[in-house]
Amino acid sequence: MQQQFKKILPKLIGYTYNATAMVHPRLAAYWAFLTFCRIRKGGVRPEQVDFLKSAKSVSRKIENLDIQEYQWQGSGDTVILVHGWESNAARWRNLITMLIEADFNVIAFDAPGHGWSSGKFLNVVLYGECLEALLQIHNPHHLVGHSVGGMTILFNEFKRPNPSLKQIVTTGAPSEFYEIMEEYQAVLGLNDRMMRAFDRLVLDKFGYTIREFSTTKFAASNKKKGLLIHDKRDRVAPYHGSVNVHKAWKDSRLISTEGYGHSLHQKDVNLAIVDFLKGSN
Repeated sequence: MQQQFKKILPKLIGYTYNATAMVHPRLAAYWAFLTFCRIRKGGVRPEQVDFLKSAKSVSRKIENLDIQEYQWQGSGDTVILVHGWESNAARWRNLITMLIEADFNVIAFDAPGHGWSSGKFLNVVLYGECLEALLQIHNPHHLVGHSVGGMTILFNEFKRPNPSLKQIVTTGAPSEFYEIMEEYQAVLGLNDRMMRAFDRLVLDKFGYTIREFSTTKFAASNKKKGLLIHDKRDRVAPYHGSVNVHKAWKDSRLISTEGYGHSLHQKDVNLAIVDFLKGSN
């Protein structure tokens, strides 16, 4: 019974939003936006605690949130790692170990509502504000982002090009916001009236329509060196997203994997990232 309820709950929520949109589209769009941005998991798991406690950590006040930052100090270039949706900084453990061995100065942080950071909601624009604050503090030469973290990096570099950055790496990152929203619409059963109201809300709030928010478009003006890694069978973020970003991003390289999945934790993926970052030295 409980499992059946979980299956129909999204449609019940969508029905409520569709009905509300008939009389108050702005309110319905706001509710749908909050549902979309709400974080449901991503906290630090018991097996991740020791690794995170091995870092020098500090909580920074950014956008009225307490953002947890971690640092593994090295004498080389600084690299900031940006995790994906409903994850946390510990997802980088294997890569961080390799970066430490290569003597990079490694910074990672938990997004709002994730890990040990405060908050309940996340979107790319908010994530970008948090990232920008850390860019101003640490002036890194390198950024690495997974999934939504990669999308955030490319958006932020488009909006606020950072002169200290030399290289950007994205792994399993989506490109088109409209593709994400099409899936969200299907899960909740939102009608076109509701989605038009959602689009107007996004435009008013962020200055972009759903279709305008595209890292393929953002990457076209990117002057940094880039590495994109994406699995052809990725079921979370479509592979063609990175293909299109690579075509638009003049100084980028695409590594395609097959059967690695969305997370891309494999050793050869991490080795490729480290080798790419070392290539700037």
